[in-house]
Amino acid sequence: MRVSFALSLLLIGFVAVSTPAANAHEGHDHNTSAPVSQSLTPRGEAESDAFQLVAVLRDGALTLYLDRFATNEPVNGATVEVETPSGPQAAEAVGEGIYRIAAPWAKGADHYDLIFTVTAGDKVDVLTLTILDTPREANAAPARSLWWVILAALIAATVFLSGVMFARHFPRALRIGGASVLAFMLAAFATDSARAHEGHDDNKRMQTSRDASQRLPDGTIFVPKPVQRLLTIRTLVVKEGRHAKSLELPGRIIPDPNASGYVQSTLAGRLLPPPAGFPVLGSRVEKGQVLAYVSPPVQTIDISDMRQKEGELLQQISILERRVARYEKLAETNTISRTQLDEARLELQGLRDRKIALDKTRAEPEALIAPVSGVIAETNTIAGQLAQPNTVVFQIVDPSRLWVEALSFEALPDLKAASARNHNGHSVSLEFRGSGAALRNQAIPIHFAIDGETNGVWAGQFVSVFVKLPDERKGIALPRTAVVRAANGLHVVFEQVSAERFQPREVKIEALDAENVLVTAGIENGKRIVVQGTELIEQVR
Repeated sequence: MRVSFALSLLLIGFVAVSTPAANAHEGHDHNTSAPVSQSLTPRGEAESDAFQLVAVLRDGALTLYLDRFATNEPVNGATVEVETPSGPQAAEAVGEGIYRIAAPWAKGADHYDLIFTVTAGDKVDVLTLTILDTPREANAAPARSLWWVILAALIAATVFLSGVMFARHFPRALRIGGASVLAFMLAAFATDSARAHEGHDDNKRMQTSRDASQRLPDGTIFVPKPVQRLLTIRTLVVKEGRHAKSLELPGRIIPDPNASGYVQSTLAGRLLPPPAGFPVLGSRVEKGQVLAYVSPPVQTIDISDMRQKEGELLQQISILERRVARYEKLAETNTISRTQLDEARLELQGLRDRKIALDKTRAEPEALIAPVSGVIAETNTIAGQLAQPNTVVFQIVDPSRLWVEALSFEALPDLKAASARNHNGHSVSLEFRGSGAALRNQAIPIHFAIDGETNGVWAGQFVSVFVKLPDERKGIALPRTAVVRAANGLHVVFEQVSAERFQPREVKIEALDAENVLVTAGIENGKRIVVQGTELIEQVR
């Protein structure tokens, strides 16, 4: 009886211990496993100096993603021949850098060794890879754990039969054997429930996490090829070299002083539109075009004086007209000299001119004329608005001729080249025009002319100016789009360590020009660094 009792306790303890061990073996203990993607789609990858290839096995077909090794650009128009377990097959192009073959041979094996012959233009390469059927391996573990339950069942059956055989001499043995069988049934039920629950989780994970971008336990980021195509991920094989040091200066866009101008009023008065109306913002105007009129106000006392002067002028004109008429008759008889007649006519003409000028002063407004040809960049015009002397009514700018004014707190001799970058990331090349000999707010103003197209910039916009200095610095030049700032504040780039994995690298950078930075530490020569889509990879969690 004591032996049966001891065996019963041993059975209960064995089943209780073996159940969690089996559960842990069935997929809940991954501390010792290598970091891999949670994607359960069978896949394999291969690389050469020219190409990188990813093969994904799904729904009885093998999908191939073929890209350039250096740039990660899809390879279109290639010829791909595959040596499969059932013989050679030719892949069919189904998309941009995507090829597909039927895979009826992909049944019953845990891995498939394939050989690919890729021909793209004048490049021919042979790639070999192995596709691991990861779902089959994941589902094999629960089957192996059943052996522990079978062993426990044999021990329980032995204890129960022993109790039956000796029940006549040892009645309690039968009860202990029954208790042992009941304990085994409860433990087996718990084991089956846990296994069923785990199978449900595995199926759910297979459905929800297939080909999902994710950060792996080792810190790398898994981005499957279909997602890379959507994000347009591009890489660059970096090369270390010597580059001119650069200095970053604050600046702003200003109009070219030889192709811009102000339209101002010289006297106080009301603004009046020309027959075609006031020019609007952005409209094109030509040099000499009338843009507006300024009608000076006339005070009451001025009107009284002008009327008095007008009356005097009219009286004098009337007297001279009669005198000229009398002189003309006397001149015919030679009673007076011809000179007296001419003097009288000139005096009359002078009075008439004074009368015309007086009328213009009272009625004609001042015309505001465009000093240069260009585009209206600023306007402050409303019909009837009072304009004071020296008021800027219009600003005219030629958008194809813009300058950049930078401020430097030190003298910069021998300026080689410069570039500017605005807040939107748009950059322009600059040509040095000159620097000031006097300080402005304790800084030296430096003028540059924009070389080339001026699209995307406008007068008054603030920019960062990058000036190249004579000194040189050793490092790796990368586009600014390749560098992002991590959560800890450090600058990070992403190295493509395999076709679908990217390793973040912390780097130290310096300004190089408007579009590039100089990496002085953090990456090695010859690595593949992501230069497009970096911010999107950073968002993967």
